[in-house]
Amino acid sequence: MATAFKDHFSARADSYATSRPTYPPELAALLAKNAQAHDLALDCGCGNGQFSVLLAEHFTHVTATDASAKQIANAEPHPAIDYRVAPAEASGLPDGVADLITAAQAAHWFDHDAFYAEVRRVARPGALLALICYGAAQSEGELGKLMHDFHWNKMEPYWPPERDLVETGYRTLPFPFPEIDMPEMHIERQWTRQQYLNYVDTWSASRAAEKAGKRKIFEDFTDVLADIWPDGEIVT
Repeated sequence: MATAFKDHFSARADSYATSRPTYPPELAALLAKNAQAHDLALDCGCGNGQFSVLLAEHFTHVTATDASAKQIANAEPHPAIDYRVAPAEASGLPDGVADLITAAQAAHWFDHDAFYAEVRRVARPGALLALICYGAAQSEGELGKLMHDFHWNKMEPYWPPERDLVETGYRTLPFPFPEIDMPEMHIERQWTRQQYLNYVDTWSASRAAEKAGKRKIFEDFTDVLADIWPDGEIVT
């Protein structure tokens, strides 16, 4: 039986769409290169379609699913993408149609046994499954130290337990399929202080802290950053 959907992001679905980092286009291109066919890609837990739109450059059709109706409502439209409100464990696709199945920054929330059963059902022979994640944002100098302390110390009590899978780069995630070597890639972004804080405010830990009445942790962090990161200054 699938576990109940844990909705950490609908409350900030509009901010999620504008503030979450996008993925390297090279990643979608590499997955497409390794796929045996390019008729259909299934992007599970697609959020607002950040990775779905990259897949649409390489596949004739993309089905992008997310259990959050608000996330789908804020998804980036694309003529090749069919967005659906559906859990990763039940895509609604027919059997044996997907050449590539992906989950970008989402697989740690899934019921893994049910999800892998769905993967086996919808995959064509020789299809690829790619589980993608990124970890904590990093920077240099004093700013980097503050970001590290906030993520790992100040917010530590509020990260859901599933987040541990992200922190290990999914290396501890059960994966009952043959693996192929893929190069590690990096997401590089240039952000102003407000853009970075907008991203932080989409964290599952930020939502948990707010629900616990601890919004002041975020507000104090905002004040500390303001002392060393001037308005409008761009940092990589």
